Amino acid sequence: MVSVMSPSVWIITIVGLLAIVAFDLIVIARRKHTVTIKDATRWVLFYIGLAGLFAVGLFLFSPGASGGEFVAGYITEYSLSVDNLFVFVIIMARFAVPSLAQDKVLYIGIVVSMLLRAVFILAGAAAIAAASWVFYIFGAFLVYTAVRLALEGENDEDDFQENAVIRGMRRILPLQHDYDGAKLVTRVDGRRMLTPLVIVIAAIGMANVIFALDSIPAIFGLTQDAYIVLTANAFALMGLRQLYFLIGGLLERVIYLNVGLSVILAFIGIKLIIEALHGSHIDDIGAIHLPHIGIATSLGFIAGTLLVTTVASLIKSGYDRRRVEVEVEAD
Repeated sequence: MVSVMSPSVWIITIVGLLAIVAFDLIVIARRKHTVTIKDATRWVLFYIGLAGLFAVGLFLFSPGASGGEFVAGYITEYSLSVDNLFVFVIIMARFAVPSLAQDKVLYIGIVVSMLLRAVFILAGAAAIAAASWVFYIFGAFLVYTAVRLALEGENDEDDFQENAVIRGMRRILPLQHDYDGAKLVTRVDGRRMLTPLVIVIAAIGMANVIFALDSIPAIFGLTQDAYIVLTANAFALMGLRQLYFLIGGLLERVIYLNVGLSVILAFIGIKLIIEALHGSHIDDIGAIHLPHIGIATSLGFIAGTLLVTTVASLIKSGYDRRRVEVEVEAD
């Protein structure tokens, strides 16, 4: 199914999301200082709270398992987004974006990617509604992505390379080499020129869309309701900008993040393939019975994997830090 929600619910939700995006823009326009840890913490909690209220509304007023599906989808999308933040850090550093302009750059780039993701989500929902065998493709792709992610190891600067679109923009657009604060357009010798922020916004937006190739099939493995997929993505992306400023400096400590995410993607990929087999009336492969994996099981597995990954990462990074301190003292 595409969605169990009525058109009026869709309209109200879209208007509400647009209002939040507009409110965010007003906050950015009025901010005259760089984002502090206190600011970021407050806004991360605000957006998590919004997602929590939305989930409560689904549990109370929506039929079926919509509430649980949203929570599982939101946690999955948010956790996958954390890995994306490392690439954002690299982009900001590589383009030497001024601190005061970073908030604006992330805002515009993420809003653009939200619009593009909406197109992907609706297309994916339509494909699933038209043919159940799409599950086999999504499942196989997620398992492949999980293996690739596990083999790649930790994130590094090679995770971002300027693509043909960025290089083409450099050649075609009237670009000024230097920044002008947080402005996208400036004047040089009386001529209107674009600042490098335009290139950075394009890089952020395209990176987010590329990441969607993994995350959108993953959430379709948890729910086939386009409404849940869209709202889970929207809430995860809306809180991503503030999360960048809050944990940007802590990303290097979560050293097993790729391992945890690869396990989650593999789990959802296998779940999708099993559901596709059930849809083809195949309940057993030889002596192996194919179980039905419910949303509660999925949510527990995702949360447990993230917890183990985070705790193991912090223990390992703490051990490495103490070992370096001991070696320095010995020298």
